[in-house]
Amino acid sequence: MEQTKQVTAMRARVEVDRPWLAMTSMLIGAFVGMLSETSLNIALPSLKLALGVETSTLQWLVTGYMLIIGIILPFSSLISKWFTTRQTVIFALADFLVGAVISATASGFGQLLLGRMIQGIGTGLILPLMFTVAMQIFPPQKLGAAMGVSALVIMFAPAIGPTLTGLLLAKLSWNWIFWSFAIILAIALAFAIFGLKNVAEITKPKVDFLSLVESVIGFGSLVMGVSFASELGWSSPVVLGLLIVGIVVLFLYSKRQLSLASPILNIKIFAKPAFRVGAVLVMLDFAIILSAMYLLPQYIQSGLALPVALTGMIMLPGGIINAVVSALAGRLYDSHGAKIPARIGFAIALVGAIMLALVKPTSSVTYVICAHIIMMIGCPLAMSPAQTHALNALEGLESADGSTIMNTMQQIVGAIATALATSFLMLGQSFYNGANKQAAFTNGVHFGIYFTIVLAVVGLCLAFKLKDPAKSKDVDLNSK
Repeated sequence: MEQTKQVTAMRARVEVDRPWLAMTSMLIGAFVGMLSETSLNIALPSLKLALGVETSTLQWLVTGYMLIIGIILPFSSLISKWFTTRQTVIFALADFLVGAVISATASGFGQLLLGRMIQGIGTGLILPLMFTVAMQIFPPQKLGAAMGVSALVIMFAPAIGPTLTGLLLAKLSWNWIFWSFAIILAIALAFAIFGLKNVAEITKPKVDFLSLVESVIGFGSLVMGVSFASELGWSSPVVLGLLIVGIVVLFLYSKRQLSLASPILNIKIFAKPAFRVGAVLVMLDFAIILSAMYLLPQYIQSGLALPVALTGMIMLPGGIINAVVSALAGRLYDSHGAKIPARIGFAIALVGAIMLALVKPTSSVTYVICAHIIMMIGCPLAMSPAQTHALNALEGLESADGSTIMNTMQQIVGAIATALATSFLMLGQSFYNGANKQAAFTNGVHFGIYFTIVLAVVGLCLAFKLKDPAKSKDVDLNSK
């Protein structure tokens, strides 16, 4: 009897013949989605010249994309209970492909923005599904490795985005950014059609219309408010109004979810300490990498006065290290759990952030690359184990809610971290007394990195709250 229980515990929740083949379409789709989130930042000057619009208008290509993702993500758990995995993934990839083609063939800003927002729907559906499906089709002893590869997608794409875009723009027009997306997505769609099986349980719960409206208004207002803060300032009436509306509506939304028998989003899972601590660690880690990756390319261009093409090459080694460590971090979870990798990861990320806080306009490229590499070792080392630890605390359909919640929070936290980094960058520049523009910008980068250092310290302290699930269970059994 005991042996039967052990064999059952070693099996996946849903057994699939070729789990990696089933994951391929979602891994590719999520990679392109995250790549798309950061790749346009470096292309904005080219788009400004080609389309003849101001930078503030072009920023909607980034803000609009994030807005749609922020609106769609909270619905992904509900969608997974109404439609099969296969239906959802194929629709998401086809939608993203159509959006990429619309953007690639755009002759004006309006068509380009429409294509970007259509792409956001696909990304919002794919991201949480990738983690949910991984939790279902991989056995416990291989779950860490699977989640490590999934985390690699989330961490590596933003890190490599500036490099790939810079290389494309050096030889081709901006349209090829989207044509490259379309080509890769066509391959992902083929994998989905021929290799993906249904793994989710279709329950078709009752849909609460008021919750849908509150979700759209709440998450949409919050993402827009934070996104506008970097341009208009945190004291802007528009920003304050959107943030207040977002917070109030999300409070009402959360209160309603707790009282519904079939909530749109099951936020009761926050009552589980392992999920709660793991989820917060993931958010802090994501905020660290996005704030640093927002500041570093600008420092290389404006602080060191190096060209865009060289900026991408300088960031390439860190991006490669990010990919390698993300894959290894999942295996570390399988053998050591989340405690040790998360603590070491945040400690290493803190060292990298401190090194970046000491840069000067005269710093060597080698020093900057080393600081970036150290940070790219620490962040992914903590990310995958913390995420797996959080999701592993959930059971059955809860994993879909957990994945949705973490991916939604990542988008919001990413927007907040970028906006705050921008604010501190501007504050640091205003505090500089002198005429040296490179030195003034570098001083602003210092202020922004101080924010990153605070995030790393908080993450390191919180990592000491992680507990070994096996030991916790032993304690519970002994107490009984």
